[in-house]
Amino acid sequence: MALQLYDSLSRSLKPLQPSRADGVFTFYNCGPTVYAPAHIGNFRTNVVNDVIRRLLELEFGPDKVKHVRNLTDVDDKTIRRAREEGRLLGDVTKQWTDKFHADCAALNLLPPHVEPTATGHIPEQINMIEVLMQKGNAYRAADGSVYFKVASFDGYGRLSRVKERELKLGSAFESGNTGKDTTSVDADEKEDATDFALWKAHKAEDGANGWDSPWGRGRPGWHIECSAMSKKHLGDTIDLHTGGVDLLFPHHENEIAQSECCNGVTFARHWYHSEHLLVDGKKMSKSEGTLYTVDDIVAKGYSPMALRYALLAGHPRKQLNFTLESVHAAEKALGTLRNYRASLPAAGGKPDAFATVFAALDDDLNTPGAFGALFTIVNRGTEGVDASTFDRAMFALGLDLNAPTAPKAEAPAEVTALAEKRWAAKQAKDWAAADALRAEITATGWSMLDRKDGYSLESLKK
Repeated sequence: MALQLYDSLSRSLKPLQPSRADGVFTFYNCGPTVYAPAHIGNFRTNVVNDVIRRLLELEFGPDKVKHVRNLTDVDDKTIRRAREEGRLLGDVTKQWTDKFHADCAALNLLPPHVEPTATGHIPEQINMIEVLMQKGNAYRAADGSVYFKVASFDGYGRLSRVKERELKLGSAFESGNTGKDTTSVDADEKEDATDFALWKAHKAEDGANGWDSPWGRGRPGWHIECSAMSKKHLGDTIDLHTGGVDLLFPHHENEIAQSECCNGVTFARHWYHSEHLLVDGKKMSKSEGTLYTVDDIVAKGYSPMALRYALLAGHPRKQLNFTLESVHAAEKALGTLRNYRASLPAAGGKPDAFATVFAALDDDLNTPGAFGALFTIVNRGTEGVDASTFDRAMFALGLDLNAPTAPKAEAPAEVTALAEKRWAAKQAKDWAAADALRAEITATGWSMLDRKDGYSLESLKK
């Protein structure tokens, strides 16, 4: 079955197919703003995109997929961080770009074929803005900023259904509360409060971070970068555009408006958005200590691969409640998969042994369904399964079973002493004493697992 994904624009399930004559499938997803480490909510979206990329490669071939993911390396936050730290903008963004790449590698994300930056595509953005102004879709304000005229595009709002909601002057219409450019809602400079910035006139707080343009020195707005980079590297129309649901409005809505007005053709044939990640049932919060980075999870004793597994445990289009217990369960599941892989013959299995896993993934990226199908096969045994077919399923999910595992915590001496007493009681068939000692061990935050040749201790505290 071909991969089908829910399309946010048509509100329907649609198969993914390339539109280019050469059969190459074009795929764009919005990357990070590189001013700080990405958190695990950001990485949920990136892991989901990675599974999509892998399934596309399996379906069409690795050389028939072109994936572009941008880096926002100039905006309010990057400039503010550079100013606060007294550093060059490029030094700040390189630091956090390198960190983002390290986290991506730890989570086993395939690198994009092209990773353009906003600062590396200033001429392309200026060119698009010039076309939009020539067509009457944009205008220059008194201060030299350039705004897109939302009223000039009849199709505005069809992705987010924004026209069905009341918009008020001074609301975060343009910024969308996404944490990107939040200083651009300026009714004094705009013809209409709903218009959004394509070019921002230089201000004193921008320092040396500006570029010359036909409208004066300044820098591009957030939205125009994706349209310009997508156009340059993938063409006027792309097959798939993805991102988190937080980008649906206004960012993706604005991308459609400016791209279609500039190019005169459909911008993206398919839109896919993954939902928010919750932590312990709530929005991530730095003040409450639940805004986790990859490093935070590793510091708690878990492997990045277990984090990847946990981020795929819920359906991508539904909110996922992330807990440390879910990563703990993921670590155990990976151990089961490693043991299963070690028991498989190199060849001789049925080619469709994991058909149910792929059927779930092809059906709107049902990752929990895929995991359920996978463990149904594992629990059934190794008959009809070989390493090569198993590895294909692991590739689709991006699970590297050879990646480093979580380090084993060493039990303190007092816990080990209790375990020795309990093992002796069990050998003596003193079940009452054994049960009492197990309860003492559990109370210390450790679990004692009995084995044929002894026992092991596992920390319950992560």
